[in-house]
Amino acid sequence: MDNPGLKLLPSNPEDKGTQRCRLGPKAMSLLGAKIGFPLRISFPSGDCLCTAWPRKDLCDGFLQFDVMCSTSRKPGKEFTDSTIYLNQLNILASTKLRKVTVKLVLKNVEVRQATSGTTLHEIVRDLLRNVYVLPQYVVSVTEESPVVNVEVLDIDPLTEDAGLITAKTSIHIKEITTLQWYRHALKDVPPRQVAGMDDVCASLKEIINLPLHYPETITKLGLACPKGLLLVGPPGVGKTLLVKSVAREVGACLISISGPTIHGSRPGESEENLRSIFEKARIISRGGPCLFFIDEIDSLCPRRGVSNNAPENRVVAQLLTLMDGIHSDNKMVIVAATNRPDAIDPALRRPGRFDREVVIGTPMLKQRKAILEVLTSNMPVSGDVDLTALAEMTVGYVGADLTALCREAAMQAVLDAHLDRQDDLIHRAHFSEAFKKIRPSSARGSVGQVEFKPVYWEQIGGLEDIKLLLKQSIEWPLKYPDAFIRMGLTVPKGVLLYGPPGCAKTTMVKAMATSCHCSFLSVSGADLFSPYVGDSEKTLAQVFRQARASTPAIVFLDEIDAIVGSRSESRMGSGVQERVLSVLLNELDGVGLKTTERRGNGIRQEEGHEDGHHEKLQFQDVISKSVMIVAATNRPDILDDALLRPGRMDKLLYIPPPDEKIYIDSLLRTSGSDCLHWSQEC
Repeated sequence: MDNPGLKLLPSNPEDKGTQRCRLGPKAMSLLGAKIGFPLRISFPSGDCLCTAWPRKDLCDGFLQFDVMCSTSRKPGKEFTDSTIYLNQLNILASTKLRKVTVKLVLKNVEVRQATSGTTLHEIVRDLLRNVYVLPQYVVSVTEESPVVNVEVLDIDPLTEDAGLITAKTSIHIKEITTLQWYRHALKDVPPRQVAGMDDVCASLKEIINLPLHYPETITKLGLACPKGLLLVGPPGVGKTLLVKSVAREVGACLISISGPTIHGSRPGESEENLRSIFEKARIISRGGPCLFFIDEIDSLCPRRGVSNNAPENRVVAQLLTLMDGIHSDNKMVIVAATNRPDAIDPALRRPGRFDREVVIGTPMLKQRKAILEVLTSNMPVSGDVDLTALAEMTVGYVGADLTALCREAAMQAVLDAHLDRQDDLIHRAHFSEAFKKIRPSSARGSVGQVEFKPVYWEQIGGLEDIKLLLKQSIEWPLKYPDAFIRMGLTVPKGVLLYGPPGCAKTTMVKAMATSCHCSFLSVSGADLFSPYVGDSEKTLAQVFRQARASTPAIVFLDEIDAIVGSRSESRMGSGVQERVLSVLLNELDGVGLKTTERRGNGIRQEEGHEDGHHEKLQFQDVISKSVMIVAATNRPDILDDALLRPGRMDKLLYIPPPDEKIYIDSLLRTSGSDCLHWSQEC
């Protein structure tokens, strides 16, 4: 009976634990239901399974029922509000069940330890006798029983009718948990799809699933379960979201803490708070799988010896002691997240504590496209929006940046629809406007990030041979790395442009960055040199680290002769240029070796490909070297010989001064038809 229009009343206390539904004679007649027939009551928030019984006062238009068997994991919470209207009231046929698989929720751990398996089985049999159930329904029990809830996992025979549990029904208890664990498991956030991190999810699920779901197998093999996992990645990449999603997927209870929730004002309060939370997690883990998540662990456990703060050192020592006290039979895994792994105390980063470290770096092209597909799945996006082109433009963007980009594009669409009264679709122009406002969070305040007006190849007159060589040396390796592997071509690490001043060296590099849609970092002597010892070298290393995190990228060293010079010349001074040159040489030789800001598993190859593993390694090698160093100078004679050898600055391109053809071509591009008429007369 659809939309019966019955008014919902609070349940009758006399019917508690009886699974009865009180109806008037008119409603029972319309349904064709007899006393004791199973009914399914559908609400917007869930379904409830009851048996039909007449009202004692025989009044029509009212509905009272006992929430004993429902789809809600919090029975009685979603069906007590009188403002909720009934959707459907259907009568079901009944089928006697041969077997039922259930999951039990006990009051506490003590009840589980004190009750044997046979006694618990008899209690559940008495509780479920003559009760109608359906798969994925939860049967709530009275307060006097040690069992709180019984979740029906499977029934035999599997049918759409209501299954009746009789004295001959076999009951199989698949899982036993405690009420405390069950309540914490229900506090998890709603499921959210995590895109672009399949490899990281697989690694996280592996270390969590092994001790939580296969403890007997690990015990037979004589292995110790891994205790901890450290997630490393830049801010906004999705570390916290990943942990919450995986915890919900594997069915683990999530307990999350951070530095501010632990630290206290009085001495010893921080350690006391940490001990109490760990003890709470241990109790919950006895009832079921538990995931203990420490967010921003670098603020909670900084490196000892660097900071003179004694309370922080005591917190580190307390955490080490607690992690060593976790037994291998506990169903608890500790996961920590940080964007500063070097700031964590080294004692935590050893096997037995944080056994594995998973790097979640800046997403690659395919990962950015997957993230954009998820973000725009519920948005009214127009057909002119190309997500692949948008993913190519958003180099260096993490998940939070892409979320902000989509939100800003939606705001632009709302503004345009309000002003022009057009359609409410989000067009490509809206994303273009949002792209101008939303920049990568990793680029904010970093050295080398510059903004310049886009320069296109068509705006540069002449020098066609130089343009082709630049495209072959820089643009093609960044855009088509798989083609270089297929043809066995080597990719240059660096390109040096030299020529007289004013011959468009810097302009060509800007055109290259515009054409490649890649990150562009420009460094000059003013950005590097500092009065403090070692600060210049640290700044240069930071530039290369930022470039590796935002690959593909171009690092442009303008006036490189003023930055490094040559070590052969005797100079009076502190030797800053020599040290900067040494750092530059090491970075040129080590580009692609540091992977702390990149995704760990690279790009997967298609299955069944011959010699796929070898090609995969080669492809990862090319991808990891997609940081191109471009330098410009008008004095190549004073550069150090070690910088110009093959393997560092592989390609030397001479940019000549403009000739007659370049002059005419430039005038044609800038002056229009009058200059064209003048050039034809000449």
